[in-house]
Amino acid sequence: MSKDPGRILIFDTTLRDGEQSPGASLNLEEKLAIAHQLARLGVDVIEAGFPFASPGDFKAVNKIANVVGKENGPIICGLARASKGDIKACYEAVSPAPKKRIHTFIATSDIHLKHKLKKSRKDVLQIVPEMVNYAKSLVDDIEFSCEDASRSDPEFLYEVIQLAITAGATTINIPDTVGFTTPSEFGNLIADINKNVPNIDEAVISVHGHNDLGLAVANFLEAVKNGARQLECTINGIGERAGNASLEELVMALHVRKSFF
Repeated sequence: MSKDPGRILIFDTTLRDGEQSPGASLNLEEKLAIAHQLARLGVDVIEAGFPFASPGDFKAVNKIANVVGKENGPIICGLARASKGDIKACYEAVSPAPKKRIHTFIATSDIHLKHKLKKSRKDVLQIVPEMVNYAKSLVDDIEFSCEDASRSDPEFLYEVIQLAITAGATTINIPDTVGFTTPSEFGNLIADINKNVPNIDEAVISVHGHNDLGLAVANFLEAVKNGARQLECTINGIGERAGNASLEELVMALHVRKSFF
């Protein structure tokens, strides 16, 4: 994985998070057509789906890994919750691709831990190294996401990130899961992670965000200024609720204002 500090990696999640757009549902042929176009555009990573979610999703990710994943093509990635079943299904789905990634996640905010996962911080500190380690035993390229990072206690976040990297995560994703943060807050969060996680230089910092307040692209650009090097986005910004950060807006902002960024 590129650690070139001058290089911004484009991670496209149109086929995974984009498909969570209200009313959107893609069949296998449509997913494959989009994946081919994304490869032609030159995105670095295609998140092709959530293999454990359904047999259809597994099949689509597997087909994209087979057909679109080429030696000089994009990394083919699948999403998995931090559980063995999810991670194993994800590995099996992406395995035909020469460049493959498992993207595993668990919530880190107290509100998500209490109401969604019904787990304690202590549970999370146990699950993260175990599951990242398991994923690492299957593939080398592991992305770990701290779900709802923008509403997590920073000190706890640093601890989780450090454990994930020690266990083998090569990309750490900081999501603004509920589209809650603002540019200066998000920029500061990325800067503080860079400052307070001792082994952060062993991983690429990624960002994922939603457009509920219309700030996803602005948040990402601020994150880039503070050291984020992978941007998780979708075509036309489609996605869950108000959508994701828009691929074309980000790419054009970075291109047109190259001297600034």
